[in-house]
Amino acid sequence: MNRQVRMSLVLVLIFIAGLALAGCSSQATIGVLDVNKVMSDSPKIKQFQDQLNAKGKELSDQLEKDKPNISQEEFQKRQEAAYGDFLKTKQDLESQIDANIKQAIEEVSKEKKLGVVLYKNSVASGGTDVTDAVIQKMQ
Repeated sequence: MNRQVRMSLVLVLIFIAGLALAGCSSQATIGVLDVNKVMSDSPKIKQFQDQLNAKGKELSDQLEKDKPNISQEEFQKRQEAAYGDFLKTKQDLESQIDANIKQAIEEVSKEKKLGVVLYKNSVASGGTDVTDAVIQKMQ
């Protein structure tokens, strides 16, 4: 099952759970989050991106420095190891980003008394846009 389909299913389940928690007879207040805007506008996300870029440059510079002194085979091994190190750093930073976004969503949800927050790309219309509030919480 591809990631988008899984994400949609998870969002539907979250929505249903939110309605159940809010009580079927009362309307749940729905927040809407533009995650693309969060990713492009949040200073915290930019900070994580800068860390990743710095790690990539550090690894690349080290490889270029070592290249004249090692065999092509050794260079390839180190290049693969550096790539693995870069991917691990990227995954760690992505986990931190996810945790930061989730924490900010929880705080905004409590403050605004929202029953559920959905990603904007899965909402045709309606809902309270909480994007700017989430970006503020992430600072």
